[in-house]
Amino acid sequence: MLAYVFWHWRRPDAPVDAYESRQRAFQRALTAAPPPGFQRSTTWAISGAPWANGGGEAWEDWYQMGSSADLDRLEEAAISASRQAPHDAIAALAAGGTGGLYKLRDGDAAVPARHCWWFAKPDGMRYPELLALMAPLCAGGRAALWCRQMTLGPALEFCLHAPDAVKLPDVLETRHIALRQVFP
Repeated sequence: MLAYVFWHWRRPDAPVDAYESRQRAFQRALTAAPPPGFQRSTTWAISGAPWANGGGEAWEDWYQMGSSADLDRLEEAAISASRQAPHDAIAALAAGGTGGLYKLRDGDAAVPARHCWWFAKPDGMRYPELLALMAPLCAGGRAALWCRQMTLGPALEFCLHAPDAVKLPDVLETRHIALRQVFP
């Protein structure tokens, strides 16, 4: 499973409630008429991510799909048919955005996250060692571990989503970001 992650932020003159309302309208339109391969989407309000609005107030959309081929269909669908007007409405209030591509490496992609931790693989550590280190946190679907693909995106290489605060291994330098769910 892959996720296209899109970070975006509003224009200073756009009220938060209007921005979020338009974001939900777009997400509902996409969910009502999804492109092939689309599985689900989530939007969270965040702050503290330096790659999104310089660490200020931003929103983070996760569009989950089956494969990279589905990304082309998502891009086309987002700006066409019944989704075009809601897309254009939210885009009119946006001041900027950036995106990345992440692959689910362990856990449950549908975990109801309220927290995320961004981190890079420590120097000298091999991927199998890192995945083994993270496996207990993801066991039983308690969290989702995502890994950036092909260095596509401005954020750190790994993201762990979890519904509750967890203690990550001390060897990792992490950036914790609280998530406030906007959609669904």
